[in-house]
Amino acid sequence: MSALSAEPESDWDETVRVWQETDAPEGSKVEIIEGIVTVSPPPSEEHNDTAELLQISLYPAVPEGCGIYQTLGLAVPETAGLFQPDLCVVPRAALRRGQRVHASEAELVVEVTSRSNANHDRIKKVHGYARAGVPLYLLLDPWHSGRPTATLYGAPESGTYRVLESVEYGEKLTLPEPFNLEVDTGMFPPA
Repeated sequence: MSALSAEPESDWDETVRVWQETDAPEGSKVEIIEGIVTVSPPPSEEHNDTAELLQISLYPAVPEGCGIYQTLGLAVPETAGLFQPDLCVVPRAALRRGQRVHASEAELVVEVTSRSNANHDRIKKVHGYARAGVPLYLLLDPWHSGRPTATLYGAPESGTYRVLESVEYGEKLTLPEPFNLEVDTGMFPPA
């Protein structure tokens, strides 16, 4: 993973410009995390498989008018961030306005950790999504202390989430309203 930083006197627009102009290898994830443009290598096959399996499970439970997106950039200017979650559920109308989608418009954001940048998902993005007011953040963490876990965060307040539920892979986790979906984490491949 590498990082590029805009000049200290640069504002959000300048940082976004650097992000847009970053030439990264195909399949890489380019994000802004705490004002720094970061480039992560393409995710592993297991990582992609986990996202796809969850996406299939989500289809019957997605709220009317929403879509499931894998490469949508969500703006979190409150923490100088522009994240590209592994999955997010966002109203289709939010994509049709011709501007960046603010993370607060997402109903659910899902990140699957990678070994190279797990702490971004576990710490920086948890804080960023909470600050933005994303109601549900699901962290699928196959690298968590040798025991893969799924943690659902919710009830964001003052930049902090509550842990609504945390299970080891193999157990079931329930996504509350508006999804009302039980997710069998046993379907996810190990890291």
